[in-house]
Amino acid sequence: MSTSSSWTMRALDKVEKVGNKLPDPAIIFAFCLFVVWALSALLSQFTFDTIDPRNGQAVVVNNLLTGDSLSDFLSRMVTIFTGFAPLGVVLVAMLGVGVAEHSGFISAGLKRMLDRTPKQLLTPMVVLVAIVSHTATDAGYVLVIPLAGVIFYAMGRHPLAGIAAAFAGVSGGFCANFIPSAIDPLLQSFTQSAAQLIDPEIQINPLNNWFFNSASTLLIVSIGWYLTDKVIEPRLKEVEVDGNPNEIPRFDELDEKQSRALKYASLIMLVGIVALVFILLPSDSPMRDENGQLTSFSAPIMQSIVPLIFLLFLLPGIVYGYMSGTFKNSKDMIDTMTKAMQGMSYYIVMAFFCALFIDAFGKSNLGALLAIEGAELLKALQLPSMVTIVGIIFLTAFVNLFVGSSSAKWALLGPIFVPMLMQLNISPDLTQAAYRLGDSSSNIITPLMPYFPLVVVYCQRYVKSTGIGTLLSIMLPYSIAILLLWTVFLLIYWSLGLPLGIQASYFYPAG
Repeated sequence: MSTSSSWTMRALDKVEKVGNKLPDPAIIFAFCLFVVWALSALLSQFTFDTIDPRNGQAVVVNNLLTGDSLSDFLSRMVTIFTGFAPLGVVLVAMLGVGVAEHSGFISAGLKRMLDRTPKQLLTPMVVLVAIVSHTATDAGYVLVIPLAGVIFYAMGRHPLAGIAAAFAGVSGGFCANFIPSAIDPLLQSFTQSAAQLIDPEIQINPLNNWFFNSASTLLIVSIGWYLTDKVIEPRLKEVEVDGNPNEIPRFDELDEKQSRALKYASLIMLVGIVALVFILLPSDSPMRDENGQLTSFSAPIMQSIVPLIFLLFLLPGIVYGYMSGTFKNSKDMIDTMTKAMQGMSYYIVMAFFCALFIDAFGKSNLGALLAIEGAELLKALQLPSMVTIVGIIFLTAFVNLFVGSSSAKWALLGPIFVPMLMQLNISPDLTQAAYRLGDSSSNIITPLMPYFPLVVVYCQRYVKSTGIGTLLSIMLPYSIAILLLWTVFLLIYWSLGLPLGIQASYFYPAG
């Protein structure tokens, strides 16, 4: 082992050791809540000259440990939780996606796409399908990644190269997708809560990064294609496939019943999309706002993104389930929704503590004080806006090595980043895009990512000696390339003035 690789492994071991010592994100939020309480009591004793742009007056830190504040907190605890915007957004979307996922509709569609791909286009199709699989949350990790290894192996290519390409698409390109998913309104809701610390009236569109995310799909596919075929697979030629053939999963094609079910379920989804388009086209469509606009935040269509995600996955999922035999009765369908909610149980627990923390952070005025003072410091440094954004991207990528959950990190960082950059005239939309980019790029090199050990197991089916270090060494080129090239892509995209998403802007206030 070379000195440089030995140093890298020691560094990665240190990252893993430090990360393992961090408490669960829910506990972090609970701890932050107590810290906010204590700081509010301490700083409320001081007078600040910092001017709050919302009212033109000096910022006053509110003491949350007074009798009145604590009684108010206890009386509102339930409504703070139930009124937490991301909670309903995620649960409603997942009810529909869960039916499509557990009925087999999504997995059947992914299998069909990969099965009919020409050999020379296999790598870009694997990466593309991996990116699209974000729509179904865990489908990419439990289906696309192992399936990519099977298909590469069946076509005489190295299976670890297929697993690496899929892992890069699923996790490294996590925020790149041309299909809206539950993660869009989830992160938007955190962004809006953070932005309202400065501007209580501001509204953020759930698809505020959609155009950038869609364009990014081409970039991630290109990076994954080049690195897999030109760098990773040639390097793996000397790595012998010594797994037990009986343990290597088979690529089972869809049977006649499943193929027929997929055909009609896909038709139902297509009909739903076409019907929606026809509803939106008329100038007097009920889905438009009072001025006839479709993209304004007040337009019913923009308020219906999550219900539409629910319906566009629920209906095809039901059709596929009954036609394929997955559903025998209505109880089977409801059971899939139950399974989807069981998978969200941890998120619900985390959301409880997160909601309490964000509410306290806002009530104390600590968020406004930190944002304004931080913005003044950045102004004093006179860094160009693009340098500031690059800093946010790299800081997020580093934090991601220790805290895996995208929503948990944004709930912690959003109330700091968003208001601070708003004070520098950088919009919440751009700040969120920078965060999502940084969050995605280092997913594939952190052993603390919940699915990282699972990917190691997938590799061990083919190469028994595969360990965490093996997978890290394979994925590191993807991570570095994605981080650097995607950052450059965002800066060029910004320089050209291309739209980030619906109702999105680069500057605050928008102009």
